[in-house]
Amino acid sequence: MKKLLVLPLLFSLMACNSSETKSEGKENSSEKVELSAKEKDKAADIAGKELQFVCACIKFEYVNEMSDEEIIRKAIEGMMSNLDLHSRYLNEKAFNSLKNLTEGEFGGLGIEFYLDDDGYIRVISAIDDTPAYKAGLKNGDLIIGVDGEYLGTNTTDVEVIEKLRGKPGTKVKLKIIRGHQPAFDVVITRDLIKVKSVKTEILDNIGYIRISTFDKNTTSDIKKFLQENKKIDGIIIDVRNNPGGLLDEAVSVSDLFLKNCKIVSTKGRTKDNTMDFFSDDQDVSDGMPIVVLINSGTASASEIIAGALRDNKRAVIIGTRSFGKGSVQKVIPLSKETGIKLTTAKYYTPNGECIQGNGITPDIEAGYASIKKVDGVFSLREEIFKNALDSKESGKKHPDSNKLPDSPPKKVDKDKKEDEEPDFRKMSLKERAEKDYQLNKAFDTLKAIKIYNKLIGEKKDAK
Repeated sequence: MKKLLVLPLLFSLMACNSSETKSEGKENSSEKVELSAKEKDKAADIAGKELQFVCACIKFEYVNEMSDEEIIRKAIEGMMSNLDLHSRYLNEKAFNSLKNLTEGEFGGLGIEFYLDDDGYIRVISAIDDTPAYKAGLKNGDLIIGVDGEYLGTNTTDVEVIEKLRGKPGTKVKLKIIRGHQPAFDVVITRDLIKVKSVKTEILDNIGYIRISTFDKNTTSDIKKFLQENKKIDGIIIDVRNNPGGLLDEAVSVSDLFLKNCKIVSTKGRTKDNTMDFFSDDQDVSDGMPIVVLINSGTASASEIIAGALRDNKRAVIIGTRSFGKGSVQKVIPLSKETGIKLTTAKYYTPNGECIQGNGITPDIEAGYASIKKVDGVFSLREEIFKNALDSKESGKKHPDSNKLPDSPPKKVDKDKKEDEEPDFRKMSLKERAEKDYQLNKAFDTLKAIKIYNKLIGEKKDAK
């Protein structure tokens, strides 16, 4: 008799579920359904009994004594963690951390991560200028340990958050596996993370907008830059290694560049979770040519802007296929201190393409590569010969005519690894534009568009 009284809350929950199923069956009796209301009721009853029985076993036979509250919390954690990569139970620390994350200031390392299919912690990206970014963490890095403690496949993302975050100034040691390299340690000093989501520069009369994350200031910062630089020739929007952020900001940033267009759709099982988002009738950039840079670290909100500008023929997308995190999570409070983060819908681009699991495919595929200029190469041209036609007319000479290489090619540093990846984000924009293959391609694309538009304009004037 003692077991029949265990966990009355769970009994009442199963009873509620059963009655709701009956009611739903009556309302949909006229519709064609796979299971009858009676079969649904039977299935719910079996599931309810199984859950009650397991909880009773834990309550009275598990080796360590557990309270009803602990059992219920673990039951919720188990249910949430087995739904998908992003649904989870939020305990007190995780619930408070989530609140701080979207306010633009929080304590920790500054990384976005996820649990992969095998249950391991993988880095999506390190946010610009954060401790994790300065320590060199990269997209795809596997975190297998924290402060000497192994992170097994049973570790939840909530537990990882608790381990990584701490007081500013304290250190944390991560055990990292990168590709096929042996595991190595990275010691990072925690800091109060102040995220500057937008950085802007101008090079060769082309505006460069780097968005590292989408927070409450992103749209206003970009709008200000556009209003102050209306005579530039084009815009590069760099959302590489951008893990996402606020949905509203991704929509409003897209709105800056679109007129009367669909931006994104969310589709769920209920009307509340199915929505279409549209732009207004004003393009703040006034039709300026745009290139959007993406890579495998481009996720969530940053995929929305790439998809919106691509499908509405507003931008050329350059880079590699994005991460593919196209799902909507809703935070549902369970109390003032705890809650659940539940996936309720998926993102779809204006053309109806599901972002979840597919990502955004670029218009121009450009992998991660470094451009190395070869010094000391002599180019033979007619102008260098003594008796070349018009050689005596100095006014017609090209500035680099008759020039020989200043010095022989530099010797290769044997100690430097050939496959060493340069961190382009730490370089000046001019240096990046010369060495970062993807960024270089973006500048070249906008310059080509400018030349082409000029040619078209001249043809129209000639007519």
